[in-house]
Amino acid sequence: MDLIEAAPSQTVARDFTNELWGIWATAPDETAQEILERGMNRRASFDLTGALSDFDTLVDYCPDYAEGYNQRAFVNFIRQDYDAALKDLTKAVELMPDHIGAIVGQALALIQLGRDREGQIALRRALILNPWLPERNRVTPLPDEEENDIKTDL
Repeated sequence: MDLIEAAPSQTVARDFTNELWGIWATAPDETAQEILERGMNRRASFDLTGALSDFDTLVDYCPDYAEGYNQRAFVNFIRQDYDAALKDLTKAVELMPDHIGAIVGQALALIQLGRDREGQIALRRALILNPWLPERNRVTPLPDEEENDIKTDL
């Protein structure tokens, strides 16, 4: 994480972030890896029902694997089921507090649900971990001036 925070450019940060995604997408065992990959392939081919089924299976099989929740949230976000996505993103962050992708997902789901203040705080938290995130252009001022410089969790 420290390498991303200190990255001198967006390109360098992206390389470090890609390495993190590789770590996050390494499931606890071979069976879990097969389920994860099948679900990701189904999602990529817009078989959202199949992908959701795979990620349900993965979460049931490995309830402590944060990426299972994050991937299921991604499918629900695409389906515009932001409440379900937020629930899974919250669980992913609970399991892995520095999961930048899940934190950004939380921010975007909260904003879609009209919970802008919470979404903006989550987005700022993600930007502390990676100031080069493409979503940095989604930051908007908060009514309470002190909140605009938030450096910690809620």
